[in-house]
Amino acid sequence: MCGRLNVIDDEFVQGLCVTLGIDLTMTPLVPNRFIRAASDVQIIREVDGQRVLQKARWWLLLEPSDTGFKPSQYTSFNTRCDKLNVPHSAGYSPFRTARCIIVSKGFGETEFESQGNKKVPKHYHDIIADKGAITFGGLYKEYIAKQSAEVNLGCSIITLPPHPKLAHFHSKSSPMMLPQDDTLDAWLDPDYQQVDSFNHLMHPRIRQDLIATEINKPNLHQPIGAPSVIPRDIM
Repeated sequence: MCGRLNVIDDEFVQGLCVTLGIDLTMTPLVPNRFIRAASDVQIIREVDGQRVLQKARWWLLLEPSDTGFKPSQYTSFNTRCDKLNVPHSAGYSPFRTARCIIVSKGFGETEFESQGNKKVPKHYHDIIADKGAITFGGLYKEYIAKQSAEVNLGCSIITLPPHPKLAHFHSKSSPMMLPQDDTLDAWLDPDYQQVDSFNHLMHPRIRQDLIATEINKPNLHQPIGAPSVIPRDIM
Protein backbone atom coordinates (compact mmCIF):
# COMPACT_ATOMS: atom_id res chain seq x y z
CA MET A 1 0.00 0.00 0.00
CA CYS A 2 1.26 3.45 -0.87
CA GLY A 3 1.06 6.33 1.56
CA ARG A 4 -2.13 8.11 0.50
CA LEU A 5 -5.54 8.22 2.18
CA ASN A 6 -8.79 9.87 1.16
CA VAL A 7 -10.94 10.89 4.13
CA ILE A 8 -13.88 12.91 2.88
CA ASP A 9 -16.72 13.87 5.18
CA ASP A 10 -19.47 11.99 3.34
CA GLU A 11 -22.49 10.20 4.78
CA PHE A 12 -20.80 6.80 4.66
CA VAL A 13 -17.65 7.87 6.49
CA GLN A 14 -19.76 9.73 9.05
CA GLY A 15 -22.16 6.82 9.47
CA LEU A 16 -19.37 4.33 10.03
CA CYS A 17 -17.80 6.52 12.70
CA VAL A 18 -21.16 6.86 14.46
CA THR A 19 -21.71 3.10 14.27
CA LEU A 20 -18.35 2.65 16.00
CA GLY A 21 -19.52 4.85 18.87
CA ILE A 22 -18.00 8.20 17.95
CA ASP A 23 -19.93 11.37 18.75
CA LEU A 24 -19.06 13.59 15.81
CA THR A 25 -20.65 16.60 17.46
CA MET A 26 -17.98 16.38 20.15
CA THR A 27 -15.09 15.33 17.91
CA PRO A 28 -15.73 16.28 14.28
CA LEU A 29 -14.09 14.61 11.34
CA VAL A 30 -11.29 16.58 9.70
CA PRO A 31 -11.77 15.95 5.97
CA ASN A 32 -8.67 15.66 3.83
CA ARG A 33 -8.83 14.45 0.25
CA PHE A 34 -5.08 13.79 0.12
CA ILE A 35 -3.42 12.56 3.33
CA ARG A 36 0.24 11.70 2.85
CA ALA A 37 2.29 9.33 4.96
CA ALA A 38 3.82 11.13 7.96
CA SER A 39 0.87 13.58 8.00
CA ASP A 40 -1.87 13.75 10.62
CA VAL A 41 -4.78 11.34 10.34
CA GLN A 42 -7.64 10.52 12.70
CA ILE A 43 -7.79 7.10 14.32
CA ILE A 44 -10.45 5.37 16.37
CA ARG A 45 -9.16 3.62 19.48
CA GLU A 46 -10.58 2.51 22.82
CA VAL A 47 -9.44 4.26 25.99
CA ASP A 48 -10.82 3.26 29.41
CA GLY A 49 -13.75 1.53 27.76
CA GLN A 50 -14.66 4.50 25.55
CA ARG A 51 -14.23 4.81 21.79
CA VAL A 52 -12.44 8.01 20.83
CA LEU A 53 -11.52 9.69 17.56
CA GLN A 54 -8.07 11.22 17.90
CA LYS A 55 -5.34 12.80 15.84
CA ALA A 56 -2.27 10.67 15.16
CA ARG A 57 0.80 10.97 12.99
CA TRP A 58 0.60 8.42 10.19
CA TRP A 59 4.00 7.01 11.14
CA LEU A 60 4.19 4.47 13.95
CA LEU A 61 7.73 5.23 15.12
CA LEU A 62 8.27 8.78 16.36
CA GLU A 63 11.26 10.39 18.03
CA PRO A 64 11.66 13.56 20.11
CA SER A 65 12.21 16.88 18.36
CA ASP A 66 12.42 20.54 19.35
CA THR A 67 8.68 20.92 18.71
CA GLY A 68 7.49 17.62 20.18
CA PHE A 69 7.85 14.45 18.12
CA LYS A 70 8.75 13.77 14.52
CA PRO A 71 8.75 10.67 12.28
CA SER A 72 11.74 8.47 12.92
CA GLN A 73 14.19 7.59 10.16
CA TYR A 74 12.63 4.14 9.94
CA THR A 75 9.71 3.95 7.52
CA SER A 76 6.67 2.93 9.55
CA PHE A 77 3.46 4.26 8.03
CA ASN A 78 2.72 0.63 7.16
CA THR A 79 3.32 -2.48 9.27
CA ARG A 80 3.72 -5.76 7.41
CA CYS A 81 1.50 -8.55 8.69
CA ASP A 82 4.38 -11.04 8.71
CA LYS A 83 6.11 -8.90 11.35
CA LEU A 84 3.21 -8.80 13.81
CA ASN A 85 4.28 -11.93 15.67
CA VAL A 86 8.01 -11.25 15.59
CA PRO A 87 9.13 -10.32 19.13
CA HIS A 88 10.83 -6.92 19.42
CA SER A 89 9.49 -5.80 16.03
CA ALA A 90 7.77 -2.39 15.96
CA GLY A 91 4.30 -3.88 15.60
CA TYR A 92 4.57 -6.79 18.05
CA SER A 93 3.32 -5.08 21.22
CA PRO A 94 0.83 -2.71 19.52
CA PHE A 95 -0.77 -5.69 17.77
CA ARG A 96 -1.59 -7.09 21.19
CA THR A 97 -2.64 -4.01 23.14
CA ALA A 98 -2.86 -0.96 20.85
CA ARG A 99 -4.95 -1.69 17.79
CA CYS A 100 -6.92 1.04 16.08
CA ILE A 101 -9.15 1.65 13.09
CA ILE A 102 -8.70 4.26 10.40
CA VAL A 103 -12.01 5.06 8.73
CA SER A 104 -11.52 6.25 5.15
CA LYS A 105 -13.38 6.75 1.93
CA GLY A 106 -10.47 5.31 0.00
CA PHE A 107 -6.76 5.15 -0.64
CA GLY A 108 -4.23 5.77 -3.35
CA GLU A 109 -1.86 3.36 -5.02
CA THR A 110 1.22 3.90 -7.17
CA GLU A 111 2.83 1.24 -9.34
CA PHE A 112 6.50 1.64 -10.14
CA GLU A 113 8.66 0.40 -12.97
CA SER A 114 12.41 0.19 -13.41
CA GLN A 115 14.21 2.64 -15.67
CA GLY A 116 17.89 1.89 -15.53
CA ASN A 117 18.93 1.92 -11.89
CA LYS A 118 15.88 3.88 -10.77
CA LYS A 119 12.28 3.06 -10.05
CA VAL A 120 9.82 5.60 -11.37
CA PRO A 121 6.03 5.84 -11.13
CA LYS A 122 4.27 3.90 -13.86
CA HIS A 123 0.73 5.01 -12.96
CA TYR A 124 -1.32 6.41 -10.08
CA HIS A 125 -4.80 5.32 -9.05
CA ASP A 126 -7.37 6.50 -6.56
CA ILE A 127 -9.50 3.72 -5.09
CA ILE A 128 -12.69 4.46 -3.15
CA ALA A 129 -15.46 2.44 -1.55
CA ASP A 130 -18.60 2.35 -3.66
CA LYS A 131 -21.51 3.48 -1.47
CA GLY A 132 -19.57 2.88 1.71
CA ALA A 133 -16.42 3.55 3.71
CA ILE A 134 -13.40 1.41 4.57
CA THR A 135 -12.21 0.30 8.00
CA PHE A 136 -8.45 -0.11 7.82
CA GLY A 137 -6.79 -2.24 10.48
CA GLY A 138 -4.17 -0.15 12.24
CA LEU A 139 -1.78 0.00 15.18
CA TYR A 140 -0.74 2.92 17.36
CA LYS A 141 1.89 3.93 19.90
CA GLU A 142 1.75 6.61 22.59
CA TYR A 143 4.55 9.11 23.04
CA ILE A 144 4.47 11.34 26.12
CA ALA A 145 6.23 14.69 26.08
CA LYS A 146 8.57 15.02 29.07
CA GLN A 147 7.79 18.60 30.00
CA SER A 148 4.10 18.93 29.17
CA ALA A 149 3.07 15.27 29.63
CA GLU A 150 1.06 15.70 26.43
CA VAL A 151 0.24 12.42 24.71
CA ASN A 152 1.21 12.17 21.04
CA LEU A 153 0.16 9.25 18.87
CA GLY A 154 1.86 7.52 15.99
CA CYS A 155 -0.01 5.00 13.88
CA SER A 156 0.34 2.61 10.97
CA ILE A 157 -1.88 0.59 8.67
CA ILE A 158 -1.25 -3.15 8.49
CA THR A 159 -0.36 -4.39 5.04
CA LEU A 160 -0.99 -7.83 3.58
CA PRO A 161 0.32 -9.66 0.52
CA PRO A 162 -0.96 -8.23 -2.79
CA HIS A 163 -4.55 -9.06 -3.71
CA PRO A 164 -4.92 -10.38 -7.29
CA LYS A 165 -7.62 -7.81 -8.02
CA LEU A 166 -5.39 -4.97 -6.79
CA ALA A 167 -2.03 -6.15 -8.13
CA HIS A 168 -2.36 -4.00 -11.27
CA PHE A 169 -2.57 -0.90 -9.08
CA HIS A 170 0.19 -1.89 -6.64
CA SER A 171 1.98 -5.21 -6.93
CA LYS A 172 3.85 -5.25 -3.59
CA SER A 173 1.11 -5.28 -0.95
CA SER A 174 -2.50 -4.47 -0.09
CA PRO A 175 -4.01 -2.81 2.99
CA MET A 176 -5.85 -4.73 5.69
CA MET A 177 -9.54 -3.90 5.26
CA LEU A 178 -11.45 -5.12 8.29
CA PRO A 179 -14.90 -6.69 8.01
CA GLN A 180 -17.57 -4.38 9.38
CA ASP A 181 -19.02 -6.82 11.89
CA ASP A 182 -18.28 -7.99 15.45
CA THR A 183 -14.60 -8.25 14.51
CA LEU A 184 -14.32 -4.51 15.07
CA ASP A 185 -15.27 -4.83 18.74
CA ALA A 186 -12.51 -7.36 19.42
CA TRP A 187 -10.05 -5.36 17.33
CA LEU A 188 -10.58 -2.20 19.37
CA ASP A 189 -10.56 -3.92 22.77
CA PRO A 190 -7.07 -3.35 24.27
CA ASP A 191 -7.66 -6.16 26.78
CA TYR A 192 -8.33 -8.70 24.04
CA GLN A 193 -4.99 -10.35 23.37
CA GLN A 194 -6.07 -13.61 21.72
CA VAL A 195 -4.46 -12.47 18.50
CA ASP A 196 -4.66 -15.94 16.95
CA SER A 197 -8.33 -15.17 16.38
CA PHE A 198 -7.20 -12.53 13.88
CA ASN A 199 -5.34 -15.01 11.70
CA HIS A 200 -8.09 -14.97 9.08
CA LEU A 201 -7.53 -11.23 8.65
CA MET A 202 -3.98 -11.83 7.41
CA HIS A 203 -5.23 -12.94 4.00
CA PRO A 204 -6.10 -10.08 1.63
CA ARG A 205 -9.82 -9.65 1.03
CA ILE A 206 -11.88 -6.99 -0.69
CA ARG A 207 -14.89 -6.62 1.56
CA GLN A 208 -16.95 -4.17 -0.50
CA ASP A 209 -17.13 -2.99 -4.06
CA LEU A 210 -14.37 -0.53 -4.89
CA ILE A 211 -14.01 1.98 -7.71
CA ALA A 212 -10.55 2.63 -9.16
CA THR A 213 -9.69 5.65 -11.30
CA GLU A 214 -6.35 6.45 -12.89
CA ILE A 215 -5.21 9.97 -12.03
CA ASN A 216 -2.50 12.29 -13.29
CA LYS A 217 -0.78 13.02 -9.97
CA PRO A 218 -1.70 12.29 -6.35
CA ASN A 219 -1.69 15.96 -5.33
CA LEU A 220 -3.87 16.96 -8.30
CA HIS A 221 -5.97 13.77 -8.49
CA GLN A 222 -7.44 14.63 -11.88
CA PRO A 223 -8.94 11.57 -13.63
CA ILE A 224 -7.22 10.51 -16.84
CA GLY A 225 -9.16 7.29 -17.37
CA ALA A 226 -12.62 5.85 -16.94
CA PRO A 227 -13.46 4.44 -13.50
CA SER A 228 -13.50 0.67 -13.15
CA VAL A 229 -15.28 -1.43 -10.55
CA ILE A 230 -13.35 -3.89 -8.40
CA PRO A 231 -16.00 -6.29 -7.10
CA ARG A 232 -15.95 -7.46 -3.52
CA ASP A 233 -14.82 -10.98 -2.75
CA ILE A 234 -17.59 -13.48 -2.20
CA MET A 235 -17.29 -14.54 1.42
